[in-house]
Amino acid sequence: MLGGFLGAGKTTTLARLARYYTDRGQRVALVTNDQAQNLVDTGNLRAQGFSVEEVAGACFCCRFNELVGKVQDLAAAERPDLVLAEPVGSCTDLVATVIQPLKALYGRQFQVAPYAVLFKPSHGLRILRDEPSAGFSPKAAYIFKKQLDEADAIVVNRLDELAPAQLDELVSLVGSHYPSTPLLRMSARTGQGLAQLVEFLELEGSFGNKILDIDYDVYAEGEAELGWLNTSLRIEAQKPFALDELLLAVLERLRDSLAAADGEVAHLKLIGLGDTSFGVANLVSTLSEPELSVASQARLEAADLVVNARVAIDPTLLEQQVRQAVEATCHAYQASARFGETQSLRPGRPVPTHRYATAQ
Repeated sequence: MLGGFLGAGKTTTLARLARYYTDRGQRVALVTNDQAQNLVDTGNLRAQGFSVEEVAGACFCCRFNELVGKVQDLAAAERPDLVLAEPVGSCTDLVATVIQPLKALYGRQFQVAPYAVLFKPSHGLRILRDEPSAGFSPKAAYIFKKQLDEADAIVVNRLDELAPAQLDELVSLVGSHYPSTPLLRMSARTGQGLAQLVEFLELEGSFGNKILDIDYDVYAEGEAELGWLNTSLRIEAQKPFALDELLLAVLERLRDSLAAADGEVAHLKLIGLGDTSFGVANLVSTLSEPELSVASQARLEAADLVVNARVAIDPTLLEQQVRQAVEATCHAYQASARFGETQSLRPGRPVPTHRYATAQ
């Protein structure tokens, strides 16, 4: 299981790890996780040819039995050598509620790897600096810090986006806040540092034992500050449009409109699916630029889109903003959008299936 805050790069890292193990001749399966149905990550990974199951509706901790069931389904159908799992990016306390129960209840069936947590620089620098306006409230920042508290290793991701001075400051800050936790450096996009992550994940020993001292009231209130939206839609045009350009244009409009509404972006993801191609675009903070994580290089007259938005804003307003950004972008491309299923919500209070107070 690979943790990290929303937008830290977990899905890109899992895909790269899966490709690494597959190229090494091993069978790999994946499990994604979200507070709602219709997850971009699942579509993205499946489009890359991986076997994927999805646990939706709450974090792994609250859907522990479903997580185990999905893994057992994959084991029966695919007989994988390893399963890679990605928990919801707004969840923490996973050592006590997922790793320890897996070891205690299913230790004969599964060997659980060390727990690595990806560090998201765009928000992490501001949070560890204790800036008055770090993008999120102190309660949401509390979740970010607790995720790092329980890590067996902290993985500074997105090296390709960091200037040397930023990286030096980040390494110093992480080292001062978490002096006893190993620090790895990686770019999931380029593959830099992947070998060190693989080496760490294959270690055996006393890992997954950091039981948090955590206030579930603060945790729940921090999660509830995030508006959550998943929606699917069909875009059709009278002449071909560049799918990648359209995805980026939607994110640019959303970033600007959300900033005007004082909504801090935790993560925005779009996947566009054609008959034979797909593209994925991301925005990881209000101060960031939209980026393509998977380029389709396709020109289409029709595409299916899935939008996943995680923003510190009222979910009703978030839904309005998403619809307006999509419709305005489609108008600019002389296209129309037909929305399908939409879920907008605030995450409910975490109620773990199990919680171990001490390491087994």
